[in-house]
Amino acid sequence: MKRIILKRGEERRILGGHPWVYDNEIERIVSSSGRTAGGAASLEPGELADVESEAKTYLGRAFVNPASKIVARLYSPSKEGVDKGFFKRRIREAISRRTAYDLRRESARLVFAEADQLPGLIIDRFVGWPTQATRADIASHADFPRNFDEAETRFGRPLSWLVIQILTVGMETRRDLILAALEETLSARNDVGLGLPAAIIERSNARARELEGLPASEGLLKRFGAAETPDSAPHGAPDSVVIFENGIPFLARLESGQKTGHYLDQKENHLHAARLIAGLGSVEGPLEERQVTVLDACAYTGGFAIHIARMAQTARTLAVDSSRDALETLKQNALLNGVEARISVEEADIFEFLRGQERARTRFDAIILDPPAFAKSHTQLKDALRGYKEINLRALKLLNKGGILVSCSCSQAIDESGFKRMIRDAAIDAERRLLQLDFRLQPSDHPILVGYDESCYLKCGFYQVLA
Repeated sequence: MKRIILKRGEERRILGGHPWVYDNEIERIVSSSGRTAGGAASLEPGELADVESEAKTYLGRAFVNPASKIVARLYSPSKEGVDKGFFKRRIREAISRRTAYDLRRESARLVFAEADQLPGLIIDRFVGWPTQATRADIASHADFPRNFDEAETRFGRPLSWLVIQILTVGMETRRDLILAALEETLSARNDVGLGLPAAIIERSNARARELEGLPASEGLLKRFGAAETPDSAPHGAPDSVVIFENGIPFLARLESGQKTGHYLDQKENHLHAARLIAGLGSVEGPLEERQVTVLDACAYTGGFAIHIARMAQTARTLAVDSSRDALETLKQNALLNGVEARISVEEADIFEFLRGQERARTRFDAIILDPPAFAKSHTQLKDALRGYKEINLRALKLLNKGGILVSCSCSQAIDESGFKRMIRDAAIDAERRLLQLDFRLQPSDHPILVGYDESCYLKCGFYQVLA
């Protein structure tokens, strides 16, 4: 086993919980024979190595990739080997952290990479029914079930699908072990509502994979059980499935949607925003009489918009996104929930759209900003903060007094304090006074590893305009 010796002082961040070793932090590589093997180039992609400080303090064992700036990714503080048993243990441990979720009916992230000590591996699990079984892809859904229990009564027991992302060389070279461990672990976990999925689908197309020197990899990896028969093959890997989030039906595009098909990390914020906006009806009159105007910017497939329409009967929402495909799915989701009359859509760039609304002097009672990550790394932080500030500043100018701003960032390079400073500066420039109603991070199925700030990526602020 080779040893990576760090330069003096570089171990402090790792002792604090950060699992990455960068190429410029390495003093030397020592071979298994004890001889100095040179720099990172002497490492083999995907092999394991022990990491030590310059003072010979043992820091842990890591997957390595000499072609990446992140040369080593620690997965254990001990000299733990990696085999199928290792992956089964890690997956079981990750599942045990999701006990707050009813996995028989709730879609959730089962594995969150470094935060679950499986660097570069993400596994999302979707629970529901393929559109072939529900006919959720037809033009009208006036009688579609409005909650999970009704759907189960009509369509039978739900299926599940796994969507995985393999983003590092360490995981890529062990994909067969991962798939075998998944199958054995899930088949033995009927006690928590798991069991084998209908299929495993890969969506390894993130930029992180490119930075590892790996090509994109997408498609069906495996079907299970009855899904392998010709008659039921569509159920093995349907592009669209109906899932329920907070008891509300949504179409999830497992093979063609963004990321893994549906943003599971915003489920709690979708619900909280809808509750706040539903309460706006009491500001100037009874809820049943007060019409609330809402802008859902970067709406994607309608997570915020649909929740608001379901919970705030008098809300009228304009959903804006630059993706035509996402808006088509949003319209389908509105039909599924019977709220299509209260949601309109517009395809537009968010910056141009907000500028146009400002020129037109349009006003809204609530605005949701949920843009894609403007900063993929710290080198893009300055430009990203400028972009976030612009859309928040313009949104604040469009809000009525007493209005609600829900502002999100999924940029891991922007921390909570930096995000809040950006909101403050936008409010100053917009000449608005704000009350912070709440501030939230990602849900518990996307755990945060202390010392590894990159795992705390989602920020969501809820604000009210006082003046």
